[in-house]
Amino acid sequence: GFHLSGTVTEPATATEPEMTYKVAISFDRCKITSVTCGCGNKDIFYCAHVVALSLYRIRKPDQVKLRLPISETLFQMNRDQLQKFVQYLITAHHTEVLPTAQKLADEILSSNSEINQVHGAPDPTAGASIDDENCWHLDEEQVREQVKLFLSQGGYYGSGKQLNSMFAKVREMLRMRDSNGARMLTLITEQFMADPRLSLWRQQGTGITEKCRQLWDELGALWVCVVLNPHCKLEEKSCWLRQLRKWGEMDVCPLEDGNYGNELPNITNALTQSSSHNQDSLARPRRTVFTRAIEGCDLHWQDSHLQRIISSDFYVSPSYQREGESLLFNSQGQPLWLEHVPTACARVDALRSHGYPREALRLTVAIINTLRLQQQRQLEIYKHQKKELLQRGATTITNLEGWVGHPLNPIGCLFLTLTEACRLEEENCLEISDTGDSKPPVYQHVPVATGSQDSSESYLSLALEVALMGMGQQRVMPEGLYAQDKVCRNEEQIIARLQDLELDPVLVQTLRKQCILLLEGGPFSGLGEVIHRESVPMHTFAKYLFSALLPHDADLAYKLALRAMRLPVLETTAPSGDVSHPHHLVSVVPSRYPRWFTLGHLESQQCELASTMLTAAKGDMLRLRTVLEAIQKNIHSSSLIFKLAQDAFKIATPADSNSDTTLLNVALELGLQVMRMTLSTLNWRRREMVRWLVTCATEVGVRALVSILQSWYSLFTPTEATSIVAATVMSHNTILRLSLDYPQREELASCARTLALQCAMKDPQNCALSALTLCEKDHIAFETAYQIVIDAASTGMTYTQLFTIARYMEHRGYPLRAFKLASLAMTHLNLAYNQDTHPAINDVLWACALSHSLGKNELAAIIPLVVKSVHCATVLSDILRRCTMTAPGLAGIPGRRNSGKLMSTDKAPLRQLLDATISAYINTTHSRLTHISPRHYGEFIEFLSKARETFLLAQDGHIQFAQFIDNLKQIYKGKKKLMLLVRERFG
Repeated sequence: GFHLSGTVTEPATATEPEMTYKVAISFDRCKITSVTCGCGNKDIFYCAHVVALSLYRIRKPDQVKLRLPISETLFQMNRDQLQKFVQYLITAHHTEVLPTAQKLADEILSSNSEINQVHGAPDPTAGASIDDENCWHLDEEQVREQVKLFLSQGGYYGSGKQLNSMFAKVREMLRMRDSNGARMLTLITEQFMADPRLSLWRQQGTGITEKCRQLWDELGALWVCVVLNPHCKLEEKSCWLRQLRKWGEMDVCPLEDGNYGNELPNITNALTQSSSHNQDSLARPRRTVFTRAIEGCDLHWQDSHLQRIISSDFYVSPSYQREGESLLFNSQGQPLWLEHVPTACARVDALRSHGYPREALRLTVAIINTLRLQQQRQLEIYKHQKKELLQRGATTITNLEGWVGHPLNPIGCLFLTLTEACRLEEENCLEISDTGDSKPPVYQHVPVATGSQDSSESYLSLALEVALMGMGQQRVMPEGLYAQDKVCRNEEQIIARLQDLELDPVLVQTLRKQCILLLEGGPFSGLGEVIHRESVPMHTFAKYLFSALLPHDADLAYKLALRAMRLPVLETTAPSGDVSHPHHLVSVVPSRYPRWFTLGHLESQQCELASTMLTAAKGDMLRLRTVLEAIQKNIHSSSLIFKLAQDAFKIATPADSNSDTTLLNVALELGLQVMRMTLSTLNWRRREMVRWLVTCATEVGVRALVSILQSWYSLFTPTEATSIVAATVMSHNTILRLSLDYPQREELASCARTLALQCAMKDPQNCALSALTLCEKDHIAFETAYQIVIDAASTGMTYTQLFTIARYMEHRGYPLRAFKLASLAMTHLNLAYNQDTHPAINDVLWACALSHSLGKNELAAIIPLVVKSVHCATVLSDILRRCTMTAPGLAGIPGRRNSGKLMSTDKAPLRQLLDATISAYINTTHSRLTHISPRHYGEFIEFLSKARETFLLAQDGHIQFAQFIDNLKQIYKGKKKLMLLVRERFG
C-alpha cells in the first residue's frame, strides 16, 4: 500500500480523559514520506500515535484491511452511486468539506477552468510515480524552529544537550543511509549561521562562548563526514560545496581555531616541514569551521589501492614483491595507506558514519600499519642523529600539526572504530546502574581479520596502541586559547576512554612495547630524550601511563613519569630551537614565554603527576629521592611545591596507622624549599606555609625542629621566626606531642632563645617583645634581650612598640624598667592641640600613672617629657587632675620612704604641668576660633568652662581667666553672637 489511515486511542490517565486521534501516513518504497495526526504535535520526531499505527501495520499486517486505491473503487460505480457517494461524504463532514465541494463544483462546471485542462484527477491512496523523489518525511519547519529556540537559550536549560542530540540524530540518519541526514544538517547549519550573537561577538572582538564553540566544531566535523560519503552523487557534492563556500565567505562565519588564522597544512596535501610555513600570519588564508569540509570535497574514493583495502580483509601483496621498498605494502605484505593522517582518519569516520563498519575497520588497520612503519623509520633516523641532538639538548624537529586536539579528532576516531568492533553487547547493556551513570562498556578481544600470518593481534590491542601513539606524538603547542584548551580537553577524553579498558596480559604487553618505543623515540615522541622547547607537555598522559604500568613494570613506569616531568617552556636557559615558526614567539606582551594560555592548567597537571609518583613511592627511599629531585628541578611554582608537600604529608600521616618517615622527610624537604623560594617574595599564603612547616617538622621529630631553629635565617623572616616558629615550638602542645624528656626540652628552649636574641638584634622593632617573652625563663638571655631593646630604643623603635614593651615589663614586675622604657617612648611622641582622640593617649596616661605611683622623683622626670610631647589641653588637664587626687609613691618600692602627702600645683613638678595646661588651653582657644561655625558655639562654651576649672587651680587663676575672657571679647568682637554667649556664661 501507499497510504495508511487509522484511529489511535490514548487511554485515560489520572488527569487526562481518554483521547482518540485520526492518523494518516503515506509511504513509498519502504520510507514514510508524510504524516498527519490529529494531536497536532510539532516535533522533528514522529508523535507516539504515528509510531503506534506504523508498528501496528508492521506487526499485524493481516489485521489491516488492504484496499484498492480509491480511484479504482470510484471507477466501478455508476452515475447514481457516484452522486450518492459524494453527497454522503459531504453530509458526514459538511462543516469541513462543504466550502471545498462548492468551489470544486464551480470549477468543474466552468469549461475553461484549470481543473478541466488536466486529464484525470489526483489520488492520495495510489502512491507516487517511479520518477518522483522519495525520502523519509522530515518536518523542515520544525527543525528550524527547534534549532532557533535552542540557540536562543545560549547553552542554558540543557539546550546544548538538545543540540548535541540533534547532531546525534544526523549521524544516525547517515548510518541508516537516510538522505535526510544532509538535509537536516543543512537546516541546522542555516540556523547556526543566522544566530544573532555571531555578529555581536565579531563586533566586540570577544570569542564565541566555550559551549557554543564545541557545537560549531561538531557541525564542521559532521560536514566533513557528509561530503566524504563514499556513495554520494557528484551533483549532491557540488551542491554541498556551493553551500559550504557561501557560508564560509560570510563575515560572521566562525574560524577553525577560534581566534585568528592557523598555519595547519591543507587537508589534502600535508606538507613536510618546509619554508612554506614561514609566511607571516597575515598572508595565511582564513580558515573557517567549514574549510575542512570544503577541502574534503576534493577527495574521492576511486583510488584502486584504497578500493582494494576497504573491500577485502585478505588484500596482501604477492610474496615475491616483499623484498624492496614499497609505498603500498609493508614487509609483511599488509597494505599501507600513505595519506595525511587526519585526512585518512576523516575517511574512516565517514565510512563508520555512513554505515560501513567493516570497511572502516579495514582502512583503520592499514593506517595503523603505516603509522608503525613511520615510527620505525623515525627511530632509525634518530639513532643517526642522537649524539648531535643530545649535545645540543634541544631539537627543531616537531610536528606542527598535533593529532590530539585536531579539529578532525583523528585518534579518537580510530580508537572508537576499533573498540566498537570489540564491544561486548550484554543483554542489559542499555540499563543504567543505580547511581544513574551508564555502565562503562565491556570489551573483548576480536582477532584482526588479515591475510597475513600474524593473526595474534586484536582490534582492542590496536586501539590501545594507536591511542598511545597519538597521545605520545611530539607536537608544538598550537596558538590561541581555544586551540590550546582543545588539546587539554581532547587528551582528557581519550584518557577517559583508555581507562575503560581492562588491562589483561595482551594489553599490558602492547602498553609496555609502546612505552619503550616512546621513550626511545627521540624527537618524534613527546617522551623522547630531546624535545622542542614549545612541545605540548606530556604530564596528563604520563600520569595515566604511570598508573597503568605500575603494577606490571614499576621501573618502566617511573622512568617514563620522571622523563615526562619536564616543562621546557619555563626553563630560562632553554636554547630556542627554531621551529620555522617565527610568529609563535611574537606576542602582544613581549616576554620570554610564548602565549601559553593554559599554562596554569599544565603546571597543575605536572604537580598531579609528581603527587601520583610520591604516593606510589611511599616507603621506598631510593624512588622518593629521584622523584624529589625531579620536583626540585622541574617545578617552578612555590604554591605547587607547597601543595605537593601537603599531599606528601597527608599520605605519610594516615589517621589510622603510624606515620611513614620516608615520605614525611620528603614533605619536610619540599616545605623547606618553599620557605626558601618565598622568603624574599611576597606571598599571601606565607603565614599558612610557615605554620604548616612547623607542624611537619614536629611530626618528623625533635631533630627537625632543632634544625629549622638553627637555620632560621635562610627560611624565615625574624618576625616569623619569633612569633610563629619559636613560639609554636615552645608551646605546651608541641612538648606534649613529642613527649620530650628534660634534656630534649632544654635543648629546644636553648635553640629558641638563641634564635630570639638573633632576631631581636636583626629586627628589634618587630621582634623585641617576642624575644623577651621567649627568654623569660633564662635570666642571662632575658637581660640580653632587655639590653637589645634599650640600645635600639633611641633609633630604631616607635613609641607604640616601646609602650607595649614597657607595659609588658610592668606586668612582669619590673616597674622601674617599665618607667625607663615609657620615658624613652615619650621622647618619640608628639600630640598636637586637636588630637584629643589619639590612640597614644592611653599610653601617656598609663606612663604618668606609673611615674606617680613610683614617687615624686619619677614624676618630676616624666613631666618635662609630657610637657614637651603633648600639646592637647584636655589630655594635660586629665593628667593634672589624676596627679592631684592621690599622693605619689604608692607602688611602695622597697627602701623608699613615702610621705603620703598630696602634691601642690604651686610647686614643682606640678607647677610646670599646670602652666603648660593653661598655655595649651589658650592656644587651643585661638586655634578653634579662627574657623568656628555657629553650630559649634555650644560645644566651645563647654570647652571654656573646662578651661576655667584648670585656671582656678593656679593661685591667681580667677584673675588670669578674667583677663583671658576680656582679651577674647576684644580680639573676636566681630563674632557678636558668640561673644554674647561668652558674656552670658562668664560675665
